[in-house]
Amino acid sequence: MRFPQVLRSFGLTAVGASLLLASNPAFAQDAPSPNGGAKADAGGFAEARKGDVPEGTLEMVTPETDAAITEGLTWLAKQQNDDGSFGTGAYRGNIAVTSLAGLAFMASGSTPGRGPYGAHIDKALQYVLENTSPSGFISVPNSATHGPMYAHGFGTLFLAEAYGMTNRPEIREKVEKAVRLIIDTQNREGGWRYQPVRADADISVTICQINALRAARNAGIFVPKETVDACIHYVKQSQNPDGGFRYMLQGGASAFPRSAAGVVALYSAAVYDTKEVDAGINYLKTFMPDIKLGQRYSHYFYGHYYAAQAFWIRGGEDWNAWYPSIREELIRRRSPLGFWQDTIGNEYGTAMALIILQMPNNFLPIFQR
Repeated sequence: MRFPQVLRSFGLTAVGASLLLASNPAFAQDAPSPNGGAKADAGGFAEARKGDVPEGTLEMVTPETDAAITEGLTWLAKQQNDDGSFGTGAYRGNIAVTSLAGLAFMASGSTPGRGPYGAHIDKALQYVLENTSPSGFISVPNSATHGPMYAHGFGTLFLAEAYGMTNRPEIREKVEKAVRLIIDTQNREGGWRYQPVRADADISVTICQINALRAARNAGIFVPKETVDACIHYVKQSQNPDGGFRYMLQGGASAFPRSAAGVVALYSAAVYDTKEVDAGINYLKTFMPDIKLGQRYSHYFYGHYYAAQAFWIRGGEDWNAWYPSIREELIRRRSPLGFWQDTIGNEYGTAMALIILQMPNNFLPIFQR
């Protein structure tokens, strides 16, 4: 029996269990309802409202899914490096992979230092903290890819989620610096790119930064309204007539991964019931038959990580149709040893799959409704 199930056996919902674990009101705040009613705050985000797991969502985690999650978490825990990082080969010690692994453990109900994976989260957290420079840039030079701002975005997200659960001042200090770097490197178009400089921008890096800013704002870190507004403008300008999103403003076709990222970028900036969101969701829904047929795309886990978020926040029948499809697809793709394979590394693929499968738990603050 996994940790969330143990908590629920005592009559606790996911949000209630989170409160018990974290003893921190910020952890229990949900993302604003996509159905409206949340007011905008001074930081440009809609005010978070407390809520509960929508009725019927926990039952979507079937016994088969639960077993796959348990095996995946067990496998992932065994892959942690001695320094607290995750990743192998060229991605050994990668901040993004390490942060996603930490988020996968948090999605199970563990928090830093508490729960079955509390020690693993703590070690990963310490690794990220140690690799946050005085400027706020989260990076490991010998494990950097061509796009270090990806790692910075996921690292900031991980730190912000951890801070929301623990209220530890040493984490807040690092989050504030990491957030300031994101704010200071936003380009004139309103987006972000591979390097921490004000140059060009693309939708894929931009979602990593606005998602991190949303998590930080939820944890009580100030984010300027103008930063959020500029990002909204950039993302809306990136949408094609078919409802999907292109990679850069200069032009290009829509594609599944970047379109999922575009919808979540709008949600992270508190844009909910708009024609852009509706068009983006309708574009993503055209890929449902491909999922059921087991079709793969480039950046497979990246795309489904954001698509699952998009439909989870959307809720209702769209979520009820989407989650079972990707759930069954991920279970089919699972290795007999309990992990998910990806060219970036099995730790990356497994962490992404686990976050998607555990979304109905509603434990991660960034995903809470």
